[in-house]
Amino acid sequence: MVVASSGTLPRMSESLQRYRMKIAYDGSQFHGWQRQEPPDGPPLRTVQGEIEQILTRLLRQPIVTCGASRTDAGVHALGQVAHFDAACPIPKERLAEAINGRMPDDIDVISVDPVSSDFDAIRDVVNKEYCYRLHNTVRKPLVERHCVYHCWTTIDSDRMHEAAQQLIGEHDFAGFAAADHGRTTTVRTIHECRVQRNGDDVRIYVSGDGFLYNMVRIIAGTLVEIGRGRFEPSVIEDVLNSKDRRQAGPTLPATGLCLQWIRYRQDESDS
Repeated sequence: MVVASSGTLPRMSESLQRYRMKIAYDGSQFHGWQRQEPPDGPPLRTVQGEIEQILTRLLRQPIVTCGASRTDAGVHALGQVAHFDAACPIPKERLAEAINGRMPDDIDVISVDPVSSDFDAIRDVVNKEYCYRLHNTVRKPLVERHCVYHCWTTIDSDRMHEAAQQLIGEHDFAGFAAADHGRTTTVRTIHECRVQRNGDDVRIYVSGDGFLYNMVRIIAGTLVEIGRGRFEPSVIEDVLNSKDRRQAGPTLPATGLCLQWIRYRQDESDS
């Protein structure tokens, strides 16, 4: 059994400053974002684990991060967000550079900024976007094989985009979630869902206020089946109404999924 950390932070003392980090990573060599500590072996390599180890050594104090999205093994990110509390001796304008100088090649800390003590990387999210990338040609995507899903059969991206519009709005997405999603409610709001093609590159963008376990990968799998002509576009409404996971498409591999960005209510109030 693997024990995963919840990422819960201790109560902040007056001497600590809260920081907000924006992080990008290639997830292909990680067991996901969340720290994992098997009882009978060394910790698995995770993004959270790597970052916390480096911050702890750099700042010479125990650091616990709280990540906005617990991406699975193999999932990538361009705009993950986490927060942590620290008594930091490094000037804020040099902090990201100091951290990045110690990071492995598959993690890039884009920014580190001081924020108010009540900022919460999870609870304050108002919108986030994922992108699922498909390589739609018979030729193998050798260079990009770790960040796309190879779909060698022809798909109709216009048909997929038209069907995707049925997902927009507030719905019960139980039929688009893994059975072990672990959430008390499966109601979510999708703000935008679009499918774009550029040659052999097909991208499915989904933004919303939150996502269930495997939800975007199941949406992508369902849209691909529609694009192949195996499902009618009406299957989207059928899955939403029935809440039956068996009526939806397959869960596509993690390889093609990337967390694009996360927006917060604080960002909106500052704009």
